[in-house]
Amino acid sequence: MAPEDTGTGTGSTQAERDTADLAKFGYAQELKRELSTFSSFAVAFSYISPSTGIFTLFYLGLIAVGGALWWTWPVVAIGQMFVALNFAELSSHFPVAGSVFQWTKYLSNRKYAWFTGWIYLFAGVITVAAVVATLPIALLPLINQVAGTHFNTALGSHAQLLTAIIALVVITVMNIYGVKLVAIVNNTGVVFEILGMVVFALIMAIVHNNQGIGVIFKSGGTHVTASNFLVGMFMSLFVIYGFDTAGTLAEETKNPKAESPKAILGSIAGAFVIGAIFLWGTLMAIPSLKDAIAGFFTPASVIDAVFTSWIADMYLLIVSAAIFVCCLSIMTSTVRLAFGMSRDNQLPFSKSMAKVNPRLRTPIGACIGVAVLAAIPFLQFTGATVIAVAATAMIYISYFLGNIAVMRARAKGWPKTDAPFKLGGWGKIVNILALLWGGAMIVNLMWWTGSSTSLRILTNPTAKQSDYGTGQLVNFHIGFLNSIPLMELVIGVIVIVGVIYYAAVGKDKEFAAVVPPEEIT
Repeated sequence: MAPEDTGTGTGSTQAERDTADLAKFGYAQELKRELSTFSSFAVAFSYISPSTGIFTLFYLGLIAVGGALWWTWPVVAIGQMFVALNFAELSSHFPVAGSVFQWTKYLSNRKYAWFTGWIYLFAGVITVAAVVATLPIALLPLINQVAGTHFNTALGSHAQLLTAIIALVVITVMNIYGVKLVAIVNNTGVVFEILGMVVFALIMAIVHNNQGIGVIFKSGGTHVTASNFLVGMFMSLFVIYGFDTAGTLAEETKNPKAESPKAILGSIAGAFVIGAIFLWGTLMAIPSLKDAIAGFFTPASVIDAVFTSWIADMYLLIVSAAIFVCCLSIMTSTVRLAFGMSRDNQLPFSKSMAKVNPRLRTPIGACIGVAVLAAIPFLQFTGATVIAVAATAMIYISYFLGNIAVMRARAKGWPKTDAPFKLGGWGKIVNILALLWGGAMIVNLMWWTGSSTSLRILTNPTAKQSDYGTGQLVNFHIGFLNSIPLMELVIGVIVIVGVIYYAAVGKDKEFAAVVPPEEIT
């Protein structure tokens, strides 16, 4: 059969052109390139997963600002869209595995790229741990209701820990067996998540409209101050990131220069629409806003209050499935980053993590490495909330570092060549807005915001404050460590370990000269 003629006069197939494009970066086509645009979108959407993030931190936004928490959703979506537009252009120029690390590598210097990649790697690892820890919050109550079991659903319980570990093992095995399996599960999961969230939202808004359409202007007795609104944003901040996953999977996507940008922007736009509808419907259905705030209501609490038990169980089933798919996609993204850095000999055990299994076409060593790192937070298991906030801060820091590198490159004239997706003259403006937004949110996440001690403890506690009414969940057995806010402590440890590793080993590793393809003659 003759090669497909694409109208370029070369007679080459799209697959051949993709392989040739990758070769310009010095990499062979080892991963299996079989993801369609929808599959790439689905993995990115699943990473964002409105069901997962809203389920995890809905109560925090409700406590902070009542029904006004809805407004945090469009604010965060707009801010993150500036970042996504920037990343979409990068993915069109640099279709290689590793997203922020790779983009920074080609636009900055080796040391800066290494630290950006190091922070982003652990941001992904901690996000895997956070979402895996979220799964038992939905799954265990469902099992108890359906099977009549009595698993302990308290935050940080042994039952939650065991469920999280099992989930981590399962998603690791699925990633080992190939991106095609991941894509099939993600594609199916995304369809059910979207349909499930929209259907539940519409039923709640139409049949169980207890608060009225104006609930988004009601505080329920809370004080809607600027600082409380910033705390309320934590839910939305935790949800709307990971859209760059579509760029991370570029080496497994067909025609990634054109399709990855579509998937990046489509995932954030889709998540915004679905999440906005679901949030509004859930808030409208709350029987008593004051009681919901006092009772730390989750979306499941609202649905349980207005529906019969079997419908509530169906909701928990949909959420559990969405969380599982979210776990799977986050693992996939983080594995590709670990693989991309290891392929450049930038991590410990790089040789093992960069090896691609010839039969499965997956980096098994990177899968196992990410899983082992993701299990570390379980040694001091705190449940999902603390891990989620720490993960969010790490993500925003790595995005900010990436955007700084892009801004510096734009000041020097990048991009110098054309690409299917381009911002043109708007590039610098979008880049500046992305930096202003990212910097402000890093300050928000790191600062002990909130007008009350309870909000501070919920968002960024010290180890001594991490009881949530269930007893101290974290104890480092070193006095001063127990007095440092957990977010700052986690970030500090990761940065310090990175500095030590890079100074002792990393800077002396062999590393091929970085030549952006557009400068290759």
